[in-house]
Amino acid sequence: MSPGSHFPARLTKTYTLSAIPMPKPHSQETWLAKYGKQVDQPFSGPLAFSHLAYARCLEDESVDFDIAILGMPFDTGTSYRPGARFGPYGIRSGSRRQRGIRAYTLAWGNNPYEQTSRSLIVPVSPFDNALAIDQMEVAYSSLLARSISSKVPAWKEGAILAKDGREHPRIVSMGGDHTIVLPILRALYKIYGPISVIHFDAHLDTWSGYPGTVTEQSHISHGTFFYTASQEGLISNNSIHAGIRCKLASLGDIENDESVGFHFITSDDIDDYGVHAIIRRIRERVGDSPVYLSLDIDVIDPGLAPGTGTPEAGGWTSREVKRIIRGLAGLNFIGADVVEVAPAYDHGITAADIVHDLLSLLVSQIPPTKRNRSEMWPRDEL
Repeated sequence: MSPGSHFPARLTKTYTLSAIPMPKPHSQETWLAKYGKQVDQPFSGPLAFSHLAYARCLEDESVDFDIAILGMPFDTGTSYRPGARFGPYGIRSGSRRQRGIRAYTLAWGNNPYEQTSRSLIVPVSPFDNALAIDQMEVAYSSLLARSISSKVPAWKEGAILAKDGREHPRIVSMGGDHTIVLPILRALYKIYGPISVIHFDAHLDTWSGYPGTVTEQSHISHGTFFYTASQEGLISNNSIHAGIRCKLASLGDIENDESVGFHFITSDDIDDYGVHAIIRRIRERVGDSPVYLSLDIDVIDPGLAPGTGTPEAGGWTSREVKRIIRGLAGLNFIGADVVEVAPAYDHGITAADIVHDLLSLLVSQIPPTKRNRSEMWPRDEL
């Protein structure tokens, strides 16, 4: 304390002030100027197939394309597990890691997105099957009537096969239960006449009806649509099933199947004859006719693809199916689909990859050749 004071002396400390850096003013540079065009990550962006441009092509009739990826969210024709109305959504979600800038595959040797493709969906009624089937036929027919967007022919054989002598766009559809193929065949028939079908499935789908179907509309389902198509003259007598392993009422089911116009390959035939023999038999069966490929995801074993309406044990692997599809390149494909995908029971990754294969199939003139990689597999010296 200082003399005569009742208070302690004030302690003092000297501070040195230094220049504090001021924050830089906020940059006025735009995202486009600084980072360039926006690039969506696999897990971001609008949910279109493989991040393709999505278009409301049914209302915007100015949109042209070579190939469309078309969602048909219909599942009120299924006889067991519903859920395939979410199939197009599930397949699009499963395709998120696919995109046009990285779509070249060693297996195919091409990038199918180099041809103009569009992703779109049909707004199908969930309340009235007759209405929904008509909506799908009208939508498909409307899209087939468009001009192709390529300035040069994208597929010259298309103009030769078409009744009107001009090239039409082609469509890869995502179901949806298998009933969607009936309106598709009705639409394609108007352009190409009777069609040969390559049908990958565990089931025949050529039954005339299920017990209890007492109305005209109830006869049409995911197990009867080929019978209806045959009755209407839509399909030719040289169609073929691949991967059959369903249970039958009797051999009468096979006799009926043959009358509809099909031969069949069982799932066990791949063990007895091999992939190449299956490819050869399919190609010989359909020949040079207009061909539609329909793939029910249940052709693949449910251990690998459980998300389907009617699973059957003992199916092919996804690798086997993909190899067979590659071997069919060069046939006169006028369209294709992947159906019966029910994402509530599964992911859509396998189905999305097969859609990519179908796109590659449509732009390939011949099966991809086996690459010589012998230098990677040195011979053992004995």
